[in-house]
Amino acid sequence: MDTLIQAHFVDYAIIVIYFVAVLGIGLMARQQANDAIGFFLSGRSLPAWVTGLAFISANLGAVEIMGMSANGAQLGMPTVHYFWIGAIPAMLFLGVVMMPFYYGSKVRSVPEFMRKRFGTGAHLVNSISFALAQLLIAGINLYLLGSIIHALLGWSQIVTLIVAAAIVLTYITLGGLSAAIYNEVLQFFVIVASLLPLSLIGLHKVGGWKGLQEKITVAATNAPASAKVPPAAEQLHSWPGQALSGFHDPVLSVIGIVFGLGFVLSFGYWTTNFVEVQRAMASESMTAARSTPIIGAFPKMFVPFLTILPGMLAAVLVNEIAQTKLGVAVPGGASGTGVKYNDSLLYLMRDLLPNGLLGLAIAGLLAAFMAGMAANVSAFNTVFSVDIWQTYVQKERKDHYYVGVGRIATVVAVVIAIFTALIASQFSNIMDYLQTLFGFFNAPLFATFILGMFWKRMTPTAAWIGLVMGTATAVFVWLLSQNGVFTLSGQGTAFVAASAGFVMDIVISFLVSLVTKPRPAEELVGFVYSETPKSHFHDPKLKDMPVMTRPLPLAGLALAMVIVLNIVF
Repeated sequence: MDTLIQAHFVDYAIIVIYFVAVLGIGLMARQQANDAIGFFLSGRSLPAWVTGLAFISANLGAVEIMGMSANGAQLGMPTVHYFWIGAIPAMLFLGVVMMPFYYGSKVRSVPEFMRKRFGTGAHLVNSISFALAQLLIAGINLYLLGSIIHALLGWSQIVTLIVAAAIVLTYITLGGLSAAIYNEVLQFFVIVASLLPLSLIGLHKVGGWKGLQEKITVAATNAPASAKVPPAAEQLHSWPGQALSGFHDPVLSVIGIVFGLGFVLSFGYWTTNFVEVQRAMASESMTAARSTPIIGAFPKMFVPFLTILPGMLAAVLVNEIAQTKLGVAVPGGASGTGVKYNDSLLYLMRDLLPNGLLGLAIAGLLAAFMAGMAANVSAFNTVFSVDIWQTYVQKERKDHYYVGVGRIATVVAVVIAIFTALIASQFSNIMDYLQTLFGFFNAPLFATFILGMFWKRMTPTAAWIGLVMGTATAVFVWLLSQNGVFTLSGQGTAFVAASAGFVMDIVISFLVSLVTKPRPAEELVGFVYSETPKSHFHDPKLKDMPVMTRPLPLAGLALAMVIVLNIVF
């Protein structure tokens, strides 16, 4: 059987060893998963360095790696904005400002925080929308894993999806969140070890960074106008980023990236997405919880060199990707339905890596899939069990009952993800789909959170109405773009839809709050900034820590480093 990747015995041996380690960790973590806090939040016992690496690894899934490499091949350097503008500032804000509220309130999930601040209306809307989003995003991870296994073994898509789903199901069901987090730490190192050689070998082959710039310039210059290839200058510089934003005017492009991506989408994702926040909630102390996203910011800012750079290399080294960029339909591809930008990394692995390194790289991609989907599924089972089932269906049952519900929810989520994977397969660049989902679900949620956290007058009625109207507005704007009312290249449509949903949520929430009744001030302690004394979030361990290991100085260092990266590139 013809396959895209020709693996040898040593490659398969490395993959098998990796999966044995993954399942072994799941078995060892089982002892921590006997009660609800143990299963859903690892008993709040994990050190900051573990949760910090898990925080990044949960995001460094197949979507991140294959999606960002697809963006790198299609758009080039502007893709770094997803990291240096669209991640780091929001991660630091989460650690410095928002984690004290999450951790100090002792909630088990982000929707539970919403219930305690706004009541059941906003809580139910948030729980349902979050659960739906996780099923859709888990499907993306499954689809990408199916592409990897199809490329390796030539199996049909449905067979690869079922096999992959069974592996994730096993270790999440066995070990709960501890299994996911400890595996995510392992996966972080496997991913780095598998992708770094790909970047180094590729750069050597093109003659270094300067050689890559020259090849991209030649390809862009010789491309026909009908191919709509971004000019070389736009591909090789991060600012003003027209290739990413879709705006031809550089000023509008900067505004779109800073507001649409850097504020609305980024803060909406990193500060309210329970998949990420859950890792910090599992920390051993308030300071560890605050430090989790800040520690994660340091490796996060260098991830573009492992994901975007290989995509840019594939666009000039891999003939199939170069032809796709010129608008030529190339048969084959990892999914067997034609070459797409999502295939960039697999084709580059095929062309550059010797056996052994190839097996390590495949294990890295499988690790990325495991991290991403496990994060989606573990967050889904928590929200379904705690925020939907326990809150609205069965309220007074023992812990082991809800752990059982969580395990059943895990099975259901994985089965549904097999079908949502088919939706993801329709997109040539998976990041287009992912950013659209974030615009629908995360942008309005962030508007509700930020207004409710800093304005005590915001009411429960305003919260759920604002959420519904914000989400509906984002969907409406996206539909307008799909029907030709306006068109933007790149991920510009997602930026505009998310911004519209955010603004609508703020406006509606403000107006409705003026004509409805707010909650008493004494019920807002721990949930609204102005009503919460600083002593509420005090951690006695902080004064004994070295200065540069404390959350605020660490956040300042990370911010300075990311500013330097923006200037250099």
